[in-house]
Amino acid sequence: MSNEISEKVEIAKETEANINHASEAYRPAASRGALVFFLLNELFKIHSFYKFSLDSFVVVVNRAIDLVAAAMNKKKKGEKTEAAGEEGAEGEAEAQEQEQEQEEEEEAGEMSPGTLARRVDALTESITYQGFNYTRRGTFEDHKLIISTMLCFRILIRQGKVK
Repeated sequence: MSNEISEKVEIAKETEANINHASEAYRPAASRGALVFFLLNELFKIHSFYKFSLDSFVVVVNRAIDLVAAAMNKKKKGEKTEAAGEEGAEGEAEAQEQEQEQEEEEEAGEMSPGTLARRVDALTESITYQGFNYTRRGTFEDHKLIISTMLCFRILIRQGKVK
């Protein structure tokens, strides 16, 4: 019994390390989501009409995530068919090996660093766009420019491009 427990503790430690590593990889997208939400949360200072809930913002973020996942899956399927059609006999074998490696990585739940970086960038952009789009639909025309400027400045400040 003691041996089983110590084995499970080791597995739990390894799983925790993997989860922490994955969480750190997605931190830029989460940071942007928080930036957009707190901007929405402060819009009542412009007009008392603007009240947004966290629950509604979670729906917006989930939609942004779904859009990125769908776009990346579509892109992946498109790349496979294009690669098979454009390359010759020698290139086909190499393309099949790469496909097999990518499928093995996906089955193992791992992504290459480049793919992960592209996914995080796409998530960050999607969360920003969907959050702004959601906000834009419910604001007065006079305030849309103010809100877009506030969002732009906050992003630039977070990136360190503006003090």
